[in-house]
Amino acid sequence: MDTIAALFHGFAVAVTPYNLFWSLVGVTLGTAIGVLPGIGPALTVALLLPVTYGLEPTSAFIMFAGIYYGAMYGGSTTSILLNTPGESASIVTALDGHAMARKGRGAQALATAAIGSFVAGTIATVALTFIAPLMVKIALLFGPAEYFALMVLALTTVTAVLGDSLSRGLASLLFGLALGLVGLDLQTGQARFTLGIAELLDGIDVVVVAVGLFAVGETLFTVARHCFETEEIYQLKGSKWLSREDWRRSWKPWLRGTALGFPIGALPAGGSEIPTFLSYLTEKRLSKNPEEFGHGAIEAVAGPEAANNASAAGVLAPLLALGLPTSATAAIMLAAFQQYGIQPGPLLFDSNPELVWGLIASLYIGNVMLLLLNLPLAGVWVKLLAIPRPWLYSGILLFATMGAYTLNNNIVDVALLWIIGLIGFGMRVLNVPVAPCIVGLILGPLAEQQFRRALTISQGDASVFFTHPISLALIVIALTLVLVPTVLRWRAARQAREAANHV
Repeated sequence: MDTIAALFHGFAVAVTPYNLFWSLVGVTLGTAIGVLPGIGPALTVALLLPVTYGLEPTSAFIMFAGIYYGAMYGGSTTSILLNTPGESASIVTALDGHAMARKGRGAQALATAAIGSFVAGTIATVALTFIAPLMVKIALLFGPAEYFALMVLALTTVTAVLGDSLSRGLASLLFGLALGLVGLDLQTGQARFTLGIAELLDGIDVVVVAVGLFAVGETLFTVARHCFETEEIYQLKGSKWLSREDWRRSWKPWLRGTALGFPIGALPAGGSEIPTFLSYLTEKRLSKNPEEFGHGAIEAVAGPEAANNASAAGVLAPLLALGLPTSATAAIMLAAFQQYGIQPGPLLFDSNPELVWGLIASLYIGNVMLLLLNLPLAGVWVKLLAIPRPWLYSGILLFATMGAYTLNNNIVDVALLWIIGLIGFGMRVLNVPVAPCIVGLILGPLAEQQFRRALTISQGDASVFFTHPISLALIVIALTLVLVPTVLRWRAARQAREAANHV
């Protein structure tokens, strides 16, 4: 009953005209951003971090959550009509969604994606409402040793999962950890790696790094890759509503996609890519007409889109309850919490319940807003694809530069922005994931603080990390996530060599 009462209090916060306005701004902006190819929710939230200082934290996070959900909705539009996934989670949608568009059924593909997103988002938000408080009760058992082990797990999972190569992920993580060392040591007051620059005594601002990697680096990479080539957009034709047969074939994939998306999104090694691929494979296996997959099967759009949106709610559960980011967007939202001097985790539910429950309640409201925005206005969103790419990308770079300067009104932040942006461009060229860098920058100093605190309490006895059951379990899971994929890749390579030798 406490959860229900807290949720009603959250609705009282979320339905104030001021917060409703920011929710509408978030979902509208998120949908627009999702439609535009090459721009995702992580980049958008990163861009808006410098300009949201004046907002109340609750309003800012209601807007950020709206952007996150909205971008998940909007990403299906560009995947279906342009065959250009704006987010990695929309890759699966493009397989059959674009095939439907080529057959003149793009409107039906967009409709099943929008309705499936609403169904999955609503069910997953209900799950978030009841599961997040349970995670908080577990987290209240944590001491410094457990928190250090949890942060090691977070650093490990983001590094191992977000990217194709463990070594590249580790390189990105180490870069972020190095950036986190810059500034004054909190315990000794000694300056570390400031190079004599007074502006660096407070450390490198997380916002500068986030905007540099996700806005500057990503935009430069997109420009270099696409070179503004012409793209064929399939226009919406005929009826924009689902037929009885379309409904019959869509409702079960919506529910199955939700069942896959939320729990996998909530796992430390979750995210949105894994459940969308699993949903596609599940629907193909259960379909009576598997030969249609790849040629415009509506189930192949309905299931993955539901999984995609359900995973977004799943990602918020460990972020709010444990301070554990499991996706690039969650890492940027963690940076946003730090911007306001707020540390997400179990204490957040007691210290700032208005923010937590107002945010959760706004997800219900945002889902309804998104359904109303996406079903009747699909044709309007398609028109955004006509924006000339040079205008779009130059606007992003200009906005990023101005935002970095307004943080502290000094040119050092602008110089850092472009240095880190160019490094981010190089990372994208070399296929090095950027999310581990952000997570390393944010969690590195916190992990160092908890590490020192645990050693102080144990009087220098390092075995404290292995004698506490929760701490030991988290470290074992982290090691497993690093070692198992490495062993599996080694075995696969050895089997491939043996097969080649037999031939």
